[in-house]
Amino acid sequence: MTSSSTYYRSRLAAILMPTVCSMVVAFRPNCGLQAFCGSRTFYFRQTNNRFPASNIRLRRCIDKHSHSQCRIFSTSSDNSDNLKARVLFLGTPEVAAASLQSIYERSCHPSSPYQLVGVVTQPNKRRKKRSGQVLPTPVAIVAEQLGIPILCPEKARDADFLDELENDVKPDLCITAAYGQYLPKRFLALPKFGTLNIHPSLLPRWRGSSPVQRSLEAGDNPVGVTVLFTVSAMDAGPIVAQKSIVIDDNEQATTLLPRLFEIGTELLLDAIPRVISGEITMDTATAQDESLVLDAKMIDASEGRLRPEDMSARECHNRVRGFSMWPGTYVYLQIGEEENEPVKVKVVESRVLEEAMDATNVIEIGPKKGDGLRLVCYDGSVLEVLKVQPATRSVMDAKSFTNGLQGRRVVWLSDVDESTIKGYRHECTANQTCMEICFSFLFVAAL
Repeated sequence: MTSSSTYYRSRLAAILMPTVCSMVVAFRPNCGLQAFCGSRTFYFRQTNNRFPASNIRLRRCIDKHSHSQCRIFSTSSDNSDNLKARVLFLGTPEVAAASLQSIYERSCHPSSPYQLVGVVTQPNKRRKKRSGQVLPTPVAIVAEQLGIPILCPEKARDADFLDELENDVKPDLCITAAYGQYLPKRFLALPKFGTLNIHPSLLPRWRGSSPVQRSLEAGDNPVGVTVLFTVSAMDAGPIVAQKSIVIDDNEQATTLLPRLFEIGTELLLDAIPRVISGEITMDTATAQDESLVLDAKMIDASEGRLRPEDMSARECHNRVRGFSMWPGTYVYLQIGEEENEPVKVKVVESRVLEEAMDATNVIEIGPKKGDGLRLVCYDGSVLEVLKVQPATRSVMDAKSFTNGLQGRRVVWLSDVDESTIKGYRHECTANQTCMEICFSFLFVAAL
């Protein structure tokens, strides 16, 4: 690289115009090439381990007044890149970040028919309650590591954002994976090959915001994942690819969701070349059978309460599995004397015993080493609770919980008015991103 920054001025002007009318260019050893214009700083990266001006790619732009990273785009004059389809990825949580990594790695193969030209994700937000620290989404973190331009619109229907896609990014194909916002019709009209979505259910079963949670709650086996075209109606587009898997009766959403996304990403990677070549289109993909549609409605926190007086052991167990990410499941216990206040205890892990018992609300630990707490439901079926979390305590196994009782009697309660419980509130059993995943599936449909 020459010592004079004027060497790059003409190339940078071509990249930044008409957005930038005057600028100062500088090269910093630790930061790379930068261009300063008013309140904005444009960061560039080099490609192919060389720095001719034709290989400069705009990486991100930060406005020092708004601290926004929304005005970001990319450009390249590499002839081989121009022959490839331009793919835009939209996603937010960790499962989507893993998909982005795989899609990017496949795009780097010389025979890949596409290039990743940008990533769209949710704006930065406070993700650590105690410190108040503002952090980017998992997808934004991976995109930054890979040097992929990032856009973070407040709303996907914002006119400026859509203008930028249409005039600068110009995607040929869009991919959504738990993005978390509505996609307007104007967005769907932009990519000539359409928009593909990874949905973790066997569509048309479980359309909506909580497909994995609802499928486990219902006791579905097998379960699966679908790659489909996005249309205006929620999760109603024609199916490109689908795969079902048989799961263990005790598998929870916490482990199943990443597994389904991994399988869905492989299906997607196999489908992308066929979509770009025109072999798979909206017309040739498989239409969904509307008579088989089931709604995966958004989960309410109150659904986390287990009610043995009305639910069988299997129903309780499936809810523990399905709601392991958010909102978690819990039961009210009375420990010791009858006048003692009800205690809210989270049920973290369970299984169903084959044996039946006489109905009772008394909870006792099993006779063998490694046995859990035996909770007998109204119909005599037995839920064995293996791990619990009492209020203000860490997760513990059944034996540790029993040791802490010091011989006191425990019963489950049905007639508890939660509004009267001091300090009552619904809590998440995992980190904040768990709930975000639930909401991400809801907003992937278009207006």
